Amino acid sequence: MMQKETFDVLLLLARPAAGKSEVIHYLENTPLEQRSERFHVGKLAEIDDFPMLWTWFEEDALLEKMGHPRLHTDADGYFLSQYLWDLLIERMGLEYLKQKRDIAGFDTSYTTLVEFSRGSEHGGYASAFRHLSREILERAAVLYIDVSWEESLRKNRKRANPEKPDSILEHSLPDSKLEKMYKEVDWAEVSRPDPQYLHIQGFKMPYVVFDNSDDVTTGQGGALGKRLESCLTNLWALYRSGG
Repeated sequence: MMQKETFDVLLLLARPAAGKSEVIHYLENTPLEQRSERFHVGKLAEIDDFPMLWTWFEEDALLEKMGHPRLHTDADGYFLSQYLWDLLIERMGLEYLKQKRDIAGFDTSYTTLVEFSRGSEHGGYASAFRHLSREILERAAVLYIDVSWEESLRKNRKRANPEKPDSILEHSLPDSKLEKMYKEVDWAEVSRPDPQYLHIQGFKMPYVVFDNSDDVTTGQGGALGKRLESCLTNLWALYRSGG
C-alpha cells in the first residue's frame, strides 16, 4: 500500500492576526495535487476554536438579555474561569474524533488543520498542550507563525470589521484586551528545550517556525508560497523521521 505523503494533523499556532487564517486561506486556494506535492497537505479538514468561543459570547449576550446569569464570560468578554481555555482544546480533540468517524477516506486523504492562539495571561501553550488529545498528539506537527507583539497589534487593527465580529478573517480584539491577553506568550519557553520537537505528554511533536515579521501572508502571493513550502518541507522531514 502506498504510504501517505501528507500530514495527518497540522497545528497552526501564533499570536492573533499573525497570519494563521491567511495561511489556511492560501492552502484552500491551492489545487489539491499542487498542495500535496509542495506542502504535504491533503484534502482539508479544519478545526478552529474561534467559532466555539464566539458561540459562548453570543450565548452569554442572549442569556443576559433574557435576565439569566452569563455562563462563560463577564460583561467585558473575559472568561469567568481560566479552565474554559483548556475546555476549548478538549473540544477540538472531540471535533477531531468526529471528523475521523464521519469523513470518508479521512485517514488516507485528509490533513486536519488545527488553529489556535494562547497568551501567557490565560495559561499559554503550556496549559493548552496538556489538554491536547492523544489522537492528535500522535499524528500532529506544528507550524508556529512568529510575529512580534507590535505586528500582532498592527494587523489586528487592520483586519477589524465591526460589521462582522464573528468572521474568521475579519474579527479583532480591542487594543487593551489584545495587550492583556496576548502581549506575553510562552512559545519561547515551551520550545526552548528542543529546537525540533515539542515534548508533550510523552510524545515528540515536530515543529518549525515560520517567520512572518515582514508579513508575507497578507499578499497571498509567491513570497508566501515559497516560505510556506520551505517551512513545511523541513517539517515534513522531521515528521517522517519520527524523531
